[in-house]
Amino acid sequence: MTALAAPPNSPPKLAGRASAEANRRRMTRVAYGLLAPTIIAMLVVVAYPIVQSIIQSFNSDASGIDPKTGLFRAGGFVGLQNYTNWLFQQCQVGGVTQACPAGSPQAGFYNSVFVTFFFTIVTVALETVFGVWMAFIMNRNFRGRGILRAAVLVPWAIPTAVTAKLWYFIFDPSGVLNTVLNVNVLWLSDLWASRFAIIIADTWKTTPFMALLILAGLQLIPEETYEAAKMDGSSTIQTFFRITLPLLKPALVVAILFRTLDALRMYDLPAILTGGGGGGGQGTQTLSILVVKQIQQSNDSASALSTITFLIIFAVAFIFIRVLGANLTGNAPKARRVAKEA
Repeated sequence: MTALAAPPNSPPKLAGRASAEANRRRMTRVAYGLLAPTIIAMLVVVAYPIVQSIIQSFNSDASGIDPKTGLFRAGGFVGLQNYTNWLFQQCQVGGVTQACPAGSPQAGFYNSVFVTFFFTIVTVALETVFGVWMAFIMNRNFRGRGILRAAVLVPWAIPTAVTAKLWYFIFDPSGVLNTVLNVNVLWLSDLWASRFAIIIADTWKTTPFMALLILAGLQLIPEETYEAAKMDGSSTIQTFFRITLPLLKPALVVAILFRTLDALRMYDLPAILTGGGGGGGQGTQTLSILVVKQIQQSNDSASALSTITFLIIFAVAFIFIRVLGANLTGNAPKARRVAKEA
């Protein structure tokens, strides 16, 4: 008589699965236990101030005499008023909402938005071009390559405040730049000259950061890929656009994303070089400078402005990640397929 086969879920297998599941749950508890101190610290240091700032943005610390009742009025909950004041450039005068006069913080909001995005677009574009160029040079094999890589990182390693002071003396009317070029340009006073002075200083400082990230991406490209392209008769331009750029895209997109988010928060350089002025007004005033200035007048209004700035930066990051394809795990295989087809 033939013996019956053991059922698929025999007790030993069930016991093994139960043991594996229990072990997995235990490892999960250990992992959460190890992460708990960091999570708690992040909640205290990051989450609490953000939540508190958002709550504060719906209040008003303004107080005074109510023109309708003639009684003293303390600040309190005002809903979206702080946000509408910034977005629609409105001011509260004697309890009455009216258009803000020229020179007021609210009246300069959209100018600060323009200046912030102007600096971001121009500096990131220049730093990307120069960064790719520098990365290709540092990726070659030549004597003294290590010294060159270390020297290139010096501008990035210098604190921004020191960099700003250095360029402050360079852009002085009697400074090095005007002397060498034999011109008399008011780099820190003229509207567009001051803007391009900040762009030059920022490009000089942060291009090495871009070059470093791009260089890391270049070193991940197999040398055999270039040898195969050369054997197939691919020209230098074809190799660059059909092999190098597709394989470099993950590192390039991440570098541009990091630098864009950093540029949107630009404060040090324009604050030290021009104080947010330029052209006798607010020609170089970024959103970060406007937030700091507003803190000195109204914490609640500054909280609303900080939240608006955060939402703008978040929207840019979302566009990069979802629309422009800042997805490393998805881009790398696709880029390798493109290179193989080339």
